[in-house]
Amino acid sequence: MEENKKNNEIDVIALVIKLMKEWKTLVRFIVAFTAIGLVVAFNTPKIYTAKVILAPEMSSGGLGLASNLADMASSFGIDLGGKSSMDAIYPEIYPDIFSSTDFLQSLFDVKVRLKDDNTERTYIDHLKNDTKYPFWSYPKKWLSEKMKPKDNAPSGMKGGVDPFRISLQEMEICQDMAKTLICHVDKKTSEITISVDDQDPMVAAIMADTLQRRLQAYITDYRTKKARTDYEYYDKLMKEAELKYKEKQSKYVGFSDSHRNSVLQSVNVHEQSLQSKMSSAYEVYATMSKMRDQAKAKIQERTPAFTMIQSAKMPYKASSRSRLATLLIFILLGCIADAAWITFIRKYFRKTKKE
Repeated sequence: MEENKKNNEIDVIALVIKLMKEWKTLVRFIVAFTAIGLVVAFNTPKIYTAKVILAPEMSSGGLGLASNLADMASSFGIDLGGKSSMDAIYPEIYPDIFSSTDFLQSLFDVKVRLKDDNTERTYIDHLKNDTKYPFWSYPKKWLSEKMKPKDNAPSGMKGGVDPFRISLQEMEICQDMAKTLICHVDKKTSEITISVDDQDPMVAAIMADTLQRRLQAYITDYRTKKARTDYEYYDKLMKEAELKYKEKQSKYVGFSDSHRNSVLQSVNVHEQSLQSKMSSAYEVYATMSKMRDQAKAKIQERTPAFTMIQSAKMPYKASSRSRLATLLIFILLGCIADAAWITFIRKYFRKTKKE
């Protein structure tokens, strides 16, 4: 074992000595790969990442012993599902919402502006017109364009985006967006991290802020939908009951005023009948009003609260690999290529020539 280790060390040392003896070849490889590295480094667009971190309110279904057990289990990476018993949409599926075509398509019309240009444009126009590509990707793009099937779907409608039809180009844009608009949920803490990658830092910040607002609106709309439907229903019934009550009240007051001095029994009976109907109408009105107030309170109760831990800020430092790092990688590749040339490739070519 030790002998093999020593042999390997000797082989590496021998290889280094061999490379240094042929230092001119090494310099040529390093210069060539440095030149390639410079071209790659200066032609690769910078990517900026903006982040938003949210802490969602836990639903009431996660209170008590079940929640404590779920919290203990989550620390070991196990989800018992006790935290979100009231919701079909819970934090773990937020990333699926972000990657859905419907959600991504709804972002096409978001207004954005560049760091060095305050002119507003839609997000989809920014992706189509402002996105830069390295020159070596153009042959691939040209080939893929030629091989694309004919696209007869419209790219949109006058009034906005067609929810049922999407062009092939827009579908590809949605696929690219799904890679740059990321939502991550920590299973232990349920902390939500929304990150956006873009070539322009201002666009990244605007979209990160838009995404957190859209997500909050989406979840709020879902959780309060039933309560809002109930509120609208009871509000309608209350207004109808109020009209009926006022109608009965008007009839009773009118009849009572016009027969104030009457001593006829029939008049008293009719007045009592009108008063009874008015009282019944009021009871219905009061009940509907109470039900409406309860539904309104339910909306507030079901509205989730999100605590903003980190808001969207324009990043100044690129999140992509730096040009220096790219250059160093290519210099290392040059050294490896030189070692491969001296050790294997050159011997192979010499052997082939002899044969």
